[in-house]
Amino acid sequence: MRRRATVPARVNIIGEHTDYAGGLALPFTIKNRLVLEANFSTTEYIGDATIIELWKEAGGPVAELKLQSDIPIGKGLSSSAALCIAIASCVTGQLANMQTCHLAQQIEHRVLGTKCGLLDQMAMVYAKQGYATMINFSTNSVEKIEMPRTWKFKLIDSGIHRKLADTNYGPNLSKNSDHVIAENNRVMQAQNASAEELGDLLNKSHESLINLGVSLPSIDSKVSELQQMNGVLGARMMGGGFGGMILVLVNDETVLPEYPLVESSGPATLEIIL
Repeated sequence: MRRRATVPARVNIIGEHTDYAGGLALPFTIKNRLVLEANFSTTEYIGDATIIELWKEAGGPVAELKLQSDIPIGKGLSSSAALCIAIASCVTGQLANMQTCHLAQQIEHRVLGTKCGLLDQMAMVYAKQGYATMINFSTNSVEKIEMPRTWKFKLIDSGIHRKLADTNYGPNLSKNSDHVIAENNRVMQAQNASAEELGDLLNKSHESLINLGVSLPSIDSKVSELQQMNGVLGARMMGGGFGGMILVLVNDETVLPEYPLVESSGPATLEIIL
């Protein structure tokens, strides 16, 4: 028997560093995918050492593990979470439930050392093409928000590669912290925002991340440069911080023509092959 999990990359429109504080976020998935195939017709563990360690931590039996991925590593698109979701779903044979999300979070904590919340896992499992997913982490509930055609996003690589386990990822924030309260309000406003209004929210979100201490001067300079470009409605650093991708909202696809638009994709999938 084989199981094949296909997991998308995650983009977060707004709502950073809110998941472990019981806040709100508004992510969507994109076309980049990680594919893990587990072949249980073997007598020994075969595959990359880190993948095998994660697999064993999840309670996986002896298997041959093959991985393919076009999700960039260390760029804020949640490549590690995608791998852990793939492993958790292949081990349990289940996908669209919170048990899989929690197991993926657990092995990422224990093996990779990243003290992440549940943003990435829930975004990947509960995504819907053409929609963003509004996640309430105080109840782990989701609501699908149809994305207006006027929301046109591009991703710009900051050029800074980071490993979240080696950074100050996961500041000690409570639901009553200034950042979480303000970011939650921005998520609520974003649901019905025009493109211009959303751009302003992105700019304010980045300013809040600066004040939170999870950005870098070189990234701030790049974000500021983008924010002032003609045709750019807003921009902010995306992900846990300290590098990775910059999310840019443009009024037309001809703005920053060297970068393609990123569009909402579907959820993770699991195939069982007998």
